[in-house]
Amino acid sequence: MTETNNNDVLISTQIVIEEALRKLGYGDDMIELLKEPIRILTVRIPVRMDDGKTRVFVGYRAQHNDAVGPTKGGVRFHPGVNLDEVKALSIWMTLKCGIADLPYGGGKGGIICDPRQMSFYELERLSRGYVRAISQLVGPAKDIPAPDVMTNSQIMAWMMDEYSRIREFDSPGFITGKPIVLGGSLGRESATARGVALMIDEALKMKNIPLASARVVIQGFGNAGSYLAKFMHEAGAKVIAISDVNGALYNENGLDIEYLLDRRDSFGTVTNLFKNTISNDELLTLDCDILVPAAIENQITIDNADRIRAKIVVEAANGPTTLEATRILTDRGILLVPDVLASSGGVIVSYFEWVQNNQGYYWSEEEVDTKLKDMMVRGFKQVYELHTTRKVNMRLAAYMVGVRKVAEASRLRGWV
Repeated sequence: MTETNNNDVLISTQIVIEEALRKLGYGDDMIELLKEPIRILTVRIPVRMDDGKTRVFVGYRAQHNDAVGPTKGGVRFHPGVNLDEVKALSIWMTLKCGIADLPYGGGKGGIICDPRQMSFYELERLSRGYVRAISQLVGPAKDIPAPDVMTNSQIMAWMMDEYSRIREFDSPGFITGKPIVLGGSLGRESATARGVALMIDEALKMKNIPLASARVVIQGFGNAGSYLAKFMHEAGAKVIAISDVNGALYNENGLDIEYLLDRRDSFGTVTNLFKNTISNDELLTLDCDILVPAAIENQITIDNADRIRAKIVVEAANGPTTLEATRILTDRGILLVPDVLASSGGVIVSYFEWVQNNQGYYWSEEEVDTKLKDMMVRGFKQVYELHTTRKVNMRLAAYMVGVRKVAEASRLRGWV
């Protein structure tokens, strides 16, 4: 048996979007509208490199649907960025916003580059060049970027400054994930991991497993994975394995998370400091209570889904489990908390940041965390209830909850 086209993140997303809309009673016209972004911009960005030569980078910005409100989504800097991926990510952002009931549609951006091979000043020139290239399509009431893979608060600060220069007024609400002193929100940096931790807690309740005795495996040790390891360790759970691009570390008695956090570099790499590592495939199939894919797409597939030994899979990464693997895990009784639900903490706290920027009034971290918990738990309960009452897998249930708001807004506007 093979997975025909299901490893293509855009095609697999479109398959589930269509199934969700049909189950909600919508027809071909709505499917045609929502299966692709409503607007896509491809840009070429000339950047003067430190050696004096000019290099031209290709970037994208996709806006999936703005029927509900302005589009919202991150910008990733990565050599593997491609247009289909950016399209799929913009659709996922719409679904995340729909599940959380935010007044946004989904957007996403990316630049084909390797920031690990670029200097600080080259990254600044690239960040500013991207904003100049997309400035006509973005803004606090149009499309609000944020950090994503290999981008951070410093890059957001440069982008905000460039946009403010173009518009000739200070525009903190143009972008989220900014440094605190430039209008960022407390709790934003760890928000994705905080949301995943909340979903783990809810999922464990469904399986009657105490958090304090849970064994956790985390694939990926970047922003989300490292913060999640910290939160799980502090909650008393046993993090028995973590991985990065170089390999994985495993200790059945639990890893020294504080030691690993202290030694990871800015790209989440730490396993290169150790000799006794295991492979990524071995990590995914370890016996554990909770497996958290927090790295890249298509990690749990038809080739390894039948060997997954976790009781719960919580997707912190975007698209880590293929459609056929989703079916296999569901049939085996493994509870899957899908990416569009589990990893929505980042966009929720980005929304909080945007609200604070618009108000000019800023909240405490405790207030941010309380509001985040309320929204994440409400979203989990909606998805889980639909999963049980309609007898559909958790991914399809999440898509049904997530797409309903944008479909109804599109209908009421008279677009279909």
